[in-house]
Amino acid sequence: MSAVQDAIRQRQRGLRRLVRWPWAWPLLAMPLSLIVYVLTVIAVDLALIGWELAETTWRAGDLGLAAALLIAAAICIEAIRRLGQPSGVSRDLLSAWWLPIALLLPPIYALLAPFVVGFALYARGQRATPVYRRVFSSAALGLAGAATSVTFHRAWPQATKVSLGGTPAWLTKPEVVLTAVGCAVLFSLVNTVIVAIAAHLAEPEARVGEILWDKETFLLDLTETCVGILVAITCALSPLLLLVALPPVILLQRSLMHQQLQAAARTDPKTGLLNAAAWQREADAEINRTQRTGAPQNANLSMLLIDVDHFKRVNDTHGHLAGDEVLRSLATELRQQVRDSDIVGRFGGEEFTVLLPRADAAEALAIAERLRRGAGSLSIFAGDARIGVTVSIGVAVYGQHGRDLFELLAAADLALYRAKDKGRNQVCLYGGDEAADPRP
Repeated sequence: MSAVQDAIRQRQRGLRRLVRWPWAWPLLAMPLSLIVYVLTVIAVDLALIGWELAETTWRAGDLGLAAALLIAAAICIEAIRRLGQPSGVSRDLLSAWWLPIALLLPPIYALLAPFVVGFALYARGQRATPVYRRVFSSAALGLAGAATSVTFHRAWPQATKVSLGGTPAWLTKPEVVLTAVGCAVLFSLVNTVIVAIAAHLAEPEARVGEILWDKETFLLDLTETCVGILVAITCALSPLLLLVALPPVILLQRSLMHQQLQAAARTDPKTGLLNAAAWQREADAEINRTQRTGAPQNANLSMLLIDVDHFKRVNDTHGHLAGDEVLRSLATELRQQVRDSDIVGRFGGEEFTVLLPRADAAEALAIAERLRRGAGSLSIFAGDARIGVTVSIGVAVYGQHGRDLFELLAAADLALYRAKDKGRNQVCLYGGDEAADPRP
């Protein structure tokens, strides 16, 4: 495996020497399979744009409706920008404007609109995203929109004609409206699958189900689809009604941002785990539940305090970016090794905490040993160097070593220091003489 990875890195260095465009460098640092996939998606999208440009008959009404929807999208972007969109909060409702374009206009508009909106996002200051990712996202949305547009137009060739007055005939036909709903779902599916494949190529270890959808993502996609259909119906009645549709969409976007901010306030940005404050709240709540259910000495609840051995040496030797990658890899390993009911957080620096409900001393030691072995098996690459790390773990048990969160943390901390004193890469139980075998 290492020989293959070395060959990939050598090929990437060669590509960097051949390609001098700074915007391409982040892409060239990715796995070769991801590079090929991203470039293929973009090439297919550009080829379809060329084909549709040659085949499309341009009409003033179509151009006017497209311009109105893109102006509404630009107003939405500007309104959200003025509200202040923090780093890491990226979910939006721009599909409210792309979906009507796909349903009501020829495919060329659906192919071009994401690039126009993507440029607007870049021009209005959202430049933290690498250019290749923005271009890829625009291409994915363009392909999804084109698939939606072609499907809807083939099913109902006359349905997309927008009347200047009165009610369009297709709005009175339930079968056409249901087709529009199905095409809206198709838009979301195609875009999600294209992006999910890229995410899987970037992180092959990630679970496909988590990449495709979780409960929150599903609800957001459903909301986007419903809003897009409502805006499409509004445009079909009269493009002037966009003035009525725009404020609710902005308000929904603001509400969405508020929910994301609440999630961001609980999460450590480097690792994706609970931050110290959020972990403490959840740990306190779990301990309170344990106290209500029975006597402390009969309760099964344990705590792990995990520290990366010689982490300063990693930062000094390989740089802080490599240190951040080590923390992210360890956080991923922790999430994969513990149970869904366990509460995992980043305590600060290179320390992690895990609260284990319904786990006695023996179970906690077994879980801690599994985590120690998993951390020791990780290989993190920083340039041409491969970084291997170990962890030391202190274990404390509720009722035996403490009766509240502070006492448990103090006991686990003392056990952690004893593990380090014994030579690191150890698991130690507070007050016990036993330590797990340090051999991998």
